[in-house]
Order: sequence, then C-alpha cells, then structure tokens
Amino acid sequence: MLRARLNESLKAALKAKEDRAVSTLRLILAALKDRDIAGRTQGMPDGIPDADILQMLGSMIKQRRESISMYEQGGRLELAEREREEIAIIETYLPKQMSEAEVTAAVGAVITELDAKGLKDMGRVMAALRETYAGQMDFAKASLLVKQQLS
Repeated sequence: MLRARLNESLKAALKAKEDRAVSTLRLILAALKDRDIAGRTQGMPDGIPDADILQMLGSMIKQRRESISMYEQGGRLELAEREREEIAIIETYLPKQMSEAEVTAAVGAVITELDAKGLKDMGRVMAALRETYAGQMDFAKASLLVKQQLS
C-alpha cells in the first residue's frame, strides 16, 4: 500500500538525515491527510484509495514543474533545483510512466471498449483512462489523443 510505503520512507529519511526527502515526504503526507479528511465526508473512513494518492502525486509534480519555469524566468536557479529534487523524490512513488506508443494504444483500447463515437463521449473515455491508468500517463497528452481520435 502506498500510504504505508510513504510513512516508512519518512522514517528511513529521518534516520538517514536526508533533509530534502524528509521535507518532501512531510509535504506529501500533509496533503494526503487533508485529502483523507475531505474523503471522510464522502464516505471513505479509511482514507482515499491509492489511485487518488497517485493522482495527488501527479498534480504535485505538475505544480513543481510550473514552479521551476517561474523560478528560471526569475533567475532563482537554486529554488528551481530544489523543485527538481522534490520531483525526483515524488516520482519514486509513481508507477513507471507509459511511453507515447503505450498511451496511444491505451486510448484506442478504451475508445473501442466504451464504443465511443464522438466528442460527446470524451468525458467517459477520460474518466475510464484516469481510473485505469492513474499515475501512469500524462492525461493532458492523452486528452489530445482522445480528442483527435473522436473527431
């Protein structure tokens, strides 16, 4: 379970005195706790599922990539490097990312499976992709592929 792995990693990072890993893992666990609390009101007393955790980690990486570009534009290279280090730590908890060919094949398979015919079915296709491939693919690129194939 991903939640247990994050907690164990925090303990190991604390023992090894890896400051960047400790701070990043604490940020992840704080965000996870916030989502767990919100999830309780939605009938998830044991916390959010692993698929939602993977989605949360993906959005944390996306935020850091945006920060990197802003820091580089502002000449704050040390902060951009810190964000890169955090991305590297977060990525260790994500499954292997799918290649472009694998994403294309997955999009085609889901479209066929759902018998999607036009753009009105895009929401169903994207929901199925998110459910099946959480944390494994870039959904912005997948969205473009779905749009192209359904047009």
